Amino acid sequence: MLKYIARRLLMLIPVLLGVILLVFSLMYITPGDPVDSLLGDNATPEAREALREELGLNGGYFERFFNYVVRLLRGDMGICYSTRQNVATRIAQTFPNTVKLASFAVAFAVVFGLTFGIVSAIRQYSIIDNIVMSISMIGISMPSFWCGLLLMLLFCVKLKWLPASGFDSFSCVILPGIALGVNSAASIARMTRSGMLEVIRQDYISTARAKGLSEFKVVTVHALKNALIPVITTIGMQFGLLLGGAVLIESIFAIPGVGKMMVDAIKSRNYPVVQGGVLVIALSFCLVNLVVDILYAYVDPRVRSQYK
Repeated sequence: MLKYIARRLLMLIPVLLGVILLVFSLMYITPGDPVDSLLGDNATPEAREALREELGLNGGYFERFFNYVVRLLRGDMGICYSTRQNVATRIAQTFPNTVKLASFAVAFAVVFGLTFGIVSAIRQYSIIDNIVMSISMIGISMPSFWCGLLLMLLFCVKLKWLPASGFDSFSCVILPGIALGVNSAASIARMTRSGMLEVIRQDYISTARAKGLSEFKVVTVHALKNALIPVITTIGMQFGLLLGGAVLIESIFAIPGVGKMMVDAIKSRNYPVVQGGVLVIALSFCLVNLVVDILYAYVDPRVRSQYK
């Protein structure tokens, strides 16, 4: 197992290098100059040139990319252009909020997705099954952006039950978390239903029922455990996607997370902040996938035997 984990960690290196190269290249070819945002149009050529030199924007593509990689290897993500604050410090301040939001969204998605998926499977072709499948289709097709706007209009503007912005209490997490997790809940429900339908037709499920076990125990102990492999994959993928997909939701609900920080940085062409945010999200996504692969071994002994 330790060798497998070590190999997977080593595989992260080329992935992260590719992310760094892609993001740096996109920022390099993006029209506009950060100096214009910082100094305005009335700045003297001398002041503009001095600031470009200070920010390291005077070199060519390869020179700037090489310097950026060297700084990253030293643990330096750069300096925020507007506040002169270390980018790593800014990310450390905002990333916990993104993780908190994504965790609530995943918890919501898992609870409702597993519940509806199991009920839909054991009541196949019933009215409940049709309702769950219809709702899941709507959930998958509805972007979190529009879901967030609809929830805000209903519960914040119309009913005034929940706050429309902020992140200082649990009530501030509910609406953005639900908006972010609806799509994932629908995907988990459909995957759970599919996995359960495949498992409950197996002979050992019929044997468990013939032994007189309760339907609850048959479903939760025997069927669900063996149907969890594809569901765990979906949950892990969704959590990684939610970390990066919280950008619009954080902007709508004014949540001080990495997503909103990156949106603000893109508007002001604050390259180090954008690059640092994308790098942290990419690394988090890779680590989540690694954790999911490790969980396979504890759920399915057949997978565990491959890690030896």
